[in-house]
Amino acid sequence: MAELILREAERVEITVLVDNYTDTFLIESTDVMKRPKAFPDVGPLAEHGLSCLIKVFAGSEEHVLLMDTGRSALCLLHNMEVFNCDLKKIEGVVLSHGHRDHFGGLLEFLKKSKKGIPLVLHPDAFSQRRMNSPHGGIRDAPMLDKEALKGTGVEIREEKGASTLCSDLIMTLGEVERVTDFEKGLLWAEARADDRWIVDPLHDDQGVVINVKGKGLVIIGGCSHAGIINTVQYARKVSKTEKVHAILGGFHLTGPLFEPIIGKTIEEMKKLRPDFVVPMHCTGWKAINQFASEMTDQFLLNSVGTTYIFR
Repeated sequence: MAELILREAERVEITVLVDNYTDTFLIESTDVMKRPKAFPDVGPLAEHGLSCLIKVFAGSEEHVLLMDTGRSALCLLHNMEVFNCDLKKIEGVVLSHGHRDHFGGLLEFLKKSKKGIPLVLHPDAFSQRRMNSPHGGIRDAPMLDKEALKGTGVEIREEKGASTLCSDLIMTLGEVERVTDFEKGLLWAEARADDRWIVDPLHDDQGVVINVKGKGLVIIGGCSHAGIINTVQYARKVSKTEKVHAILGGFHLTGPLFEPIIGKTIEEMKKLRPDFVVPMHCTGWKAINQFASEMTDQFLLNSVGTTYIFR
């Protein structure tokens, strides 16, 4: 197998199309953070989900990739229209994992996108799943429909390991090594394997990585079920790059299973010394506030429509 190479990008722009939070009064902008137009005639929607539009630049090259598609097509397509996204410029889609709040808008998006684009995901994203929670009982989880996806003309690429897209300017991590002793996954999640239900190892959970020239890695997690610290450490290993510039996405620190590890996660995050930290989605209110308090100089508050520019 050829050695995996992640080329350096000169600039990356990440626009948050779907997230849990929107605030049109957040109008400040900086060199690295551009807010959407204040008080638009038609505002964006928020929902429990995540979707990011990623643009990478190197020399005369420009590539556009969609990471995740939120919980619903209603939210994703509405916000794409609000933020004037050109669907035909999107060269591919990466699915961080096979949960509805990340693939909910996928099918309808693919019906409107350019035909034949790649969809990169781990094969376990198609698993049969359910939640078995002491608070909500057993509930079946929606599944990705592979045949319906194929019907859109998309090129499905099932990748267990790391791979690259967009002329090797964007890396998908594939299965993330689990090395920390406190990031134990989503223990209420179950998957069907060998005709029985098991605790879902969520092997399909992956992140997206860009290496910005002179700055370091920009790492985006979907829900980070593998653990955000595990994800960052694995991104450094696979990319052969130590410096971490920015960590964004869902860190999954909300609720009774994960609030006990907020402190340890922030402690380990500080050791990574990122220049920017942007917790979103399933990170949760308590954790986001704690990041804001303990990593004040690195913390950026996300809102739907915000674009992050790293160069």
